[in-house]
Amino acid sequence: MNIILITGGSRGIGAAAAIEAAKRGMGVILTYNTNAAAADSVVAAIEAAGGKAVALPLDVGDADSFGRFKEAVIRVLASTWEAMVLHGLVNNAGYGLFNPIEAVTAAQFDGLMNVHLKGPFFLTQALLPLLASGAAIVNLTSATTRVATAGVAPYAACKGGLEVLSRYMAKEFGARGIRVNAVSPGAIRTELGGGLNDEFEAMLAGQTALGRVGEPEDVARVIATLLSPETAWVNAQTIEVGGGYII
Repeated sequence: MNIILITGGSRGIGAAAAIEAAKRGMGVILTYNTNAAAADSVVAAIEAAGGKAVALPLDVGDADSFGRFKEAVIRVLASTWEAMVLHGLVNNAGYGLFNPIEAVTAAQFDGLMNVHLKGPFFLTQALLPLLASGAAIVNLTSATTRVATAGVAPYAACKGGLEVLSRYMAKEFGARGIRVNAVSPGAIRTELGGGLNDEFEAMLAGQTALGRVGEPEDVARVIATLLSPETAWVNAQTIEVGGGYII
């Protein structure tokens, strides 16, 4: 069984990706920051469908904790799957900030940077020895790196950095056959930034060629496919999953 790790797997796209990957026969380690009950609910849904999953706490913004987290992953791999390696890593955990540039504080910027760029960088570094040769990494970026939307500059800048980092990871990890791709969601119905009200959803749907906002499952299916052998020759790409958002 291939075993994958998804950060921020207690809700939204991360939860949907965990469930979708389990449907495809993968073992899943998912992380949560504060909402253990939500993470347990995802694990229960996976197990009810015949899969196997474990939830572990992780603050992706705290790079100093990654060594301890790695040891927890090693223990879970051994105790749950009698395994020693991961076959996939999804750097998904994140949060939104909607503020014009002139109102963003240094602390707010640092918080976004720690979670969306520094976190994936050093978490991947920490877990790299556990990744099997031929494993797959998927980094979640954002369509805001392509479309400038007022109020999301620091978020988009961090996601743009992660998009560039994905290509460098693909280059450096290629000798081990590890593929690295980025998935860039468009307008998706999640709790990010406070979620969608009817007016905001209608506006986003009107800016999308397919006439609706996306669901977490729309993105999850692409993530799960990139983790699978079906995409063994897809590498160093950024794939926008947005239904034709502002084209």
